[in-house]
Amino acid sequence: MAATLHDVAQLAGVSIKTVSNVVNDYPHVRTATRERVQAAIAQLGYQPNLSARTLRSGRSGVIGLVLPELSLSYFAELADAVIAQAELHGLVVIIERTGADRARELAVLSSPRMRMTDGVIFSPLGMGQADAHFLEVDFPLVLLGERIFGGPVDHVTMRNIEAARAATEFLLGSGRQRVALIGAHPDEDLGSAALRLEGYKEALASAGVAYDPELVRSTTLWHRANGAAATRELIDSGVDFDAVFGLNDALTLGVMRVLQESGRRIPEDVAVIGFDNIEEAEYAVPSLTTIDPGRELIAQRAVDLLVQQIGSGAQRPEHPTAETVGFEVIVRESAPA
Repeated sequence: MAATLHDVAQLAGVSIKTVSNVVNDYPHVRTATRERVQAAIAQLGYQPNLSARTLRSGRSGVIGLVLPELSLSYFAELADAVIAQAELHGLVVIIERTGADRARELAVLSSPRMRMTDGVIFSPLGMGQADAHFLEVDFPLVLLGERIFGGPVDHVTMRNIEAARAATEFLLGSGRQRVALIGAHPDEDLGSAALRLEGYKEALASAGVAYDPELVRSTTLWHRANGAAATRELIDSGVDFDAVFGLNDALTLGVMRVLQESGRRIPEDVAVIGFDNIEEAEYAVPSLTTIDPGRELIAQRAVDLLVQQIGSGAQRPEHPTAETVGFEVIVRESAPA
């Protein structure tokens, strides 16, 4: 038989009301009493009835995290960071994967599943600026990413232009003059690829280096295979280059594989820098110099802002917050200082 509130109260020597107060995290419980109840809960393996608790409080203790995909390490590590931050607030996270498909992203915003949560952290890739009005939902929502700016909800993102400029300046500062860029999206006006390409161009202009479109290679996705294919095209074109800036680390790991297959030494012949600072970057051979875009802080601020919305009881913030976190160049073997 499953343990009940009555069982916990009897073991802890307190009233059922006191156990309920501890379970619902009410603040006005003495520390010693709270600890005694928590010990009894652990000993008995008591599990609160979340359905009943939701009906009473109007809250589920669950938040949603909507991501384009989990096969990319950046999003998997972001999910891990969000879960860790949510746990500090006593929240559970459910994850929805959209495949970067606009129709699926729009469907999520009207999904009954999302309305069963207390709020949602949403990272779209298929939607664009013209879709901002779809974010006017009737539940707490925090937006991530670079597809929509100035929308009606709190938004946390990274300094894409400045970080890409810093990555390119780092390569130029080490004496490289022919910096290739892998991962451009030529039809994109707004998004991570467009913003990082802008930062790349700014760095070249500031250094007095002419922009050469032959050094810019496009990919559809940002996976290892795409980085490898684009690098083969670059090599086969015969264009001279002595450095590569990959617009994310997954692409860049594919870049390094092909460079090494072609007999080019890293960093002696070609210096390489990525973007994201995923765990694999540190353990690549050679280890990958990269941009840390502040993933942990993005997760922290997104959860904190969502918790504030949930606590306020408002459908949407009256004055939405737009936060941009800092970044850092992580220097490793593929592009030493």
